[in-house]
Amino acid sequence: MIMKNNNLRLGVVRHRGAVAVEFALLLIPLLMIVTGIIEFGRAFWYYDALAKSTRDAARFLSNNRVSTTVAIDAALKDEAKTLVVSAASQAQVPSFSASDVDVSCDPNCDAPTYVTVSINAYPMTIGGWIPVFIPSGGTSWDTTFSPYTTMRYMR
Repeated sequence: MIMKNNNLRLGVVRHRGAVAVEFALLLIPLLMIVTGIIEFGRAFWYYDALAKSTRDAARFLSNNRVSTTVAIDAALKDEAKTLVVSAASQAQVPSFSASDVDVSCDPNCDAPTYVTVSINAYPMTIGGWIPVFIPSGGTSWDTTFSPYTTMRYMR
């Protein structure tokens, strides 16, 4: 009976070692998946915040008029750019300024049919917070976001 208990104890110890090896083998892919979820989630968060900010500014411009002769002037465009920057900063999008925003009117801003608010290539590094292992051998991936919104001018 004593021999039987020793064999059982040895078997348990051997299984514990196998579980530790299996855990070590699965830990790396699991960490890579979690890292990818965090980094791509951050990228989607920034893109969505920038797209919503352009939509708010386009809605603002499509419902405002400077005077009876001029629909949109430089001051109204600057106010729309400030609105985009403010919305992006509230969403905690880093290093974003009004120089990254473009406002255009189609066919012209005196009597526009459409108003477009766009962001000029906001740079994003996936793997900036947590390194992501990419099959090409790198640990980060640089991309740019250029969301824009076009709305019909309502006034």
